[in-house]
Amino acid sequence: MSFEIKEHYEGVPVVDVDPFSPETLRSPEAFWADLRDVGPVAYIPRYGNYILSRYEEVRQAQADWRALTTAAGAGMSDIRKADHWRPASVIVEVDPPRHTEVRKVLNKVIAPPIVRGWRERFEEDAQQMADQLVAKGRFDGVRDVAEAYVLKVFPESIGLDINREQAVAVGDLNFNGIGPKNELLLQAQEKVAPFLEWWHSSIKGETIKPGGFGELLFNGEATGEVPKGMAGALTSTFLRGGLDTTISSIGSALWLLASHPDQWQLLKERPELLRNTFDETLRMESPISTNFRTTASGPCQISGFTLQGDKKVQLLLGAANRDPRRWDKPDTFDITRDASAHVSFGNGIHACAGQLIARLEFDCIIKALLQRVAKLELDGPVRHRPNNALRTLETLPLRITLHA
Repeated sequence: MSFEIKEHYEGVPVVDVDPFSPETLRSPEAFWADLRDVGPVAYIPRYGNYILSRYEEVRQAQADWRALTTAAGAGMSDIRKADHWRPASVIVEVDPPRHTEVRKVLNKVIAPPIVRGWRERFEEDAQQMADQLVAKGRFDGVRDVAEAYVLKVFPESIGLDINREQAVAVGDLNFNGIGPKNELLLQAQEKVAPFLEWWHSSIKGETIKPGGFGELLFNGEATGEVPKGMAGALTSTFLRGGLDTTISSIGSALWLLASHPDQWQLLKERPELLRNTFDETLRMESPISTNFRTTASGPCQISGFTLQGDKKVQLLLGAANRDPRRWDKPDTFDITRDASAHVSFGNGIHACAGQLIARLEFDCIIKALLQRVAKLELDGPVRHRPNNALRTLETLPLRITLHA
């Protein structure tokens, strides 16, 4: 694939392509490379938005909330419009000063000491699951590991019950909604319909189980520490954002490690590289491959280009995380690399609030497998689940050897 630039939109190169075509979503790497070569900024006429694919520009856009707001939505559609299909996230899709108030509340209930207090239970669940996987010898790394583990420990930490079918349906709708109103979004809306009543009724103070941070939020609302009506919205947002992305990162790590046996062996020999492995996985296979900002009411500047006001700007996080201008050998999976500067968690005020929890889950389940498994190998075809914004695996057949 290569792009021939025949015209410009007010000085910005026009690229007449569809970033959400089935072919691009299935294998985006060539598209990313060609778009990075176009320049720091391009314009997509079919959707009427700008697009950024290089590391420096994506990172700048994530941090500059004054010039590039999230208040119009993290997706392609403008949530300020009356016909938008969903309410705004109370933490992701607001800017200061409202964002500062909400973030303060959220940081309190998922403070590092609280998250560290979950480690014993998370580790115990991971050890039990690893024993079961070892007994099987062959298993699916998505359904039997990533999904099974995250759906066990994370909803419990909130105080909710959710099964796989419900979780996949809600997640598909959430992340397909970041893109256009294409067939993927229509299918997601149809699939989630049977669960909407459950979804709305489960995020209430009387249905939240005790002991999780959902209870802390609703208790805070009762005492006035949390603004009225925000506890349910925050619980919903955190569940939507915390399930699929962590499942994606665990599944992708197992895929990358099984595909690179030298890296699995290195990690066994040097388990202190587990943190590096998490960051390198998020760089190589960004769970959220794309999202959007919106230029403020007036024009803004990015790398010498003028972007017109009130226009959507697509950020290709996956492309930025493989930009050779920032990373040496960007398409190589290397767990000795310090990839902590990846853009998968965002940066600035909108940096991911739940990243400590994601790191904890990743650490516990991968470490439990490392302690038991000598060799981790692919055992069949690997397939990704098509989604407008979520890069995640559908199937990952694996087999293990216990002794070298």
